[in-house]
Amino acid sequence: MTTPALLPLSGRRIPPLNLGPPSFPHHRATLRLSEKFILLLILSAFITLCFGAFFFLPDSSKHKRFDLGLEDVLIPHVDAGKGAKNPGVFLIHGPDEHRHREEEERLRNKIRADHEKALEEAKEKLRKSREEIRAEIQTEKNKVVQEMKIKENKPLPPVPIPNLVGISGGDPEDNDIREKREKIKEMMKHAWDNYRTYGWGHNELRPIARKGHSPNIFGSSQMGATIVDALDTLYIMGLHAEFLDGQRWIEDNLDFSVNSEVSVFEVNIRFIGGLLAAYYLSGEEIFKIKAVQLAEKLLPAFNTPTGIPWAMVNLKSGVGRNWGWASAGSSILAEFGTLHMEFIHLSYLTGDLIYYKKVMHIRKLLQKMDRPNGLYPNYLNPRTGRWGQYHTSVGGLGDSFYEYLLKAWLMSDKTDHEARKMYDDAIEAIEKHLIKKSRGGLVFIGEWKNGHLEKKMGHLACFAGGMFALGADGSRTDKAGHYLELGAEIARTCHESYDRTALKLGPESFKFDGAVEAVAVRQAEKYYILRPEVIETYWYLWRFTHDPRYRQWGWEAALAIEKYCRVTGGFSGVKDVYSSTPTHDDVQQSFFLAETLKYLYLLFSGDDLLPLDHWVFNTEAHPLPVLHLANTTLSGARVHFCYHV
Repeated sequence: MTTPALLPLSGRRIPPLNLGPPSFPHHRATLRLSEKFILLLILSAFITLCFGAFFFLPDSSKHKRFDLGLEDVLIPHVDAGKGAKNPGVFLIHGPDEHRHREEEERLRNKIRADHEKALEEAKEKLRKSREEIRAEIQTEKNKVVQEMKIKENKPLPPVPIPNLVGISGGDPEDNDIREKREKIKEMMKHAWDNYRTYGWGHNELRPIARKGHSPNIFGSSQMGATIVDALDTLYIMGLHAEFLDGQRWIEDNLDFSVNSEVSVFEVNIRFIGGLLAAYYLSGEEIFKIKAVQLAEKLLPAFNTPTGIPWAMVNLKSGVGRNWGWASAGSSILAEFGTLHMEFIHLSYLTGDLIYYKKVMHIRKLLQKMDRPNGLYPNYLNPRTGRWGQYHTSVGGLGDSFYEYLLKAWLMSDKTDHEARKMYDDAIEAIEKHLIKKSRGGLVFIGEWKNGHLEKKMGHLACFAGGMFALGADGSRTDKAGHYLELGAEIARTCHESYDRTALKLGPESFKFDGAVEAVAVRQAEKYYILRPEVIETYWYLWRFTHDPRYRQWGWEAALAIEKYCRVTGGFSGVKDVYSSTPTHDDVQQSFFLAETLKYLYLLFSGDDLLPLDHWVFNTEAHPLPVLHLANTTLSGARVHFCYHV
């Protein structure tokens, strides 16, 4: 699961200031004057502040400082006749009037002295040349940068690494399966090598134009999203030279102190998730350090009246906001509900409970809220704490919230019973209101909109087949077999959505109306952007059943991707899966390397590679180890840490 919805492109850029040719003397003068003007502006503001303080000091006839030895108190006057407080008048109590006047005079003298000192300093600055001023500014900048580097490179407290099982291996015994796995590895190398050649350091790649690409979810900065997203896939495939290339780029170039507005959700699942997974797999400290640095940049997003985070945050200023299209400024369930796994690991690795507290606060707030028909609406206003539009889906906008409830339980070594209960309650309501069977016998998950079931299922919702299978063990009233079968039915439906296209690749969404089943109707829903959810479900069901159909279906999808999405410069999505001569969208998504190719590789690997009783995959397919925390004290925190609240 990736972006919960198609996001509007920002397209905002600030053009560089044109100061004109240097041969024009008035431009050089303008440059000098502009610098002096800034200094004069600062000076004038300071003078205004000083004189304001001078003229508006408390008048002794109206106010009195009442010295208690600890702090100053102003005592409001009470009108005995009316029995009400008059905030504009104060009685004089305390020491004598003479001492009070001396204090005021001392303060006035201090302000005058400070003002004169500041004025002299400003005059001294204005006497300096432009080169001297620039040199001073650069010196101050260098000091700040050096201080930031010292802070950023501060070592984190050592913590015991969980028992890591199955970080390599998984070699299949069957020659045919081994060849298929090698083919997936070659596809990964083709995607990586072309990104390395044409898009290095950019967030994503345009494989046909052969240049970098960046969607608006990453803001205006080149943060190397594909590098971070692909690291763990490279590692488990044994592509260690490529992994080291990525590590070196991260060490030298990955900088989060940029003036860029990013999606909290996307940056969490791709960057923090990817960096944490790379740290656990390789043991390289730099990945943990970078993950924590980024997490600190995301924390201001939680500064809302409810503690429900904004969808976006500026990494430099900390200012947050929500998507304009999201139900009157609401936050989105799949975004603020998909932080738990990464934030729990951050608290574990740093000893700082702030991350744990942020996500547990979200959980507690959701538990207190009424849910129509037991369903969680996709929108929640972070200012009021009220639901927005009553729209519920297990696809985009809702999907990974439910996934993370289940995975919080699994990641806690099945001790987070609160999360398991929330998951069980949620899927019972989903099964009752959203899951239906078509006339043709296909089980699908619809969307609930204002009391009406829309018989449409998105590609993103196809992950749910794997989720139901993953959560079958431990389900209520011995329904493990039921949920495993439900997962298999969802997988079959999603396979049909692939099989009923010309390219054997699935559309973005498909309908179940009348004679139309598992087919996209609108042109805007016919595209395939290298999404992983169907293959993800195949892999989970293969792990739990070893039914060969899932490997067969996965291989069909791999061949279709190879045939229709592979181009000379990488892999591209296609705009119409029903056209035998498709047009490419010219984007190689970072999640293609993080998820799609990883799940295909695991599908043709042995179960001993990243076994599911030791690893839990975040929603971007980054594996994080199970934490046995019931009796663990977090390093650096004198607090007993466990999932039970």
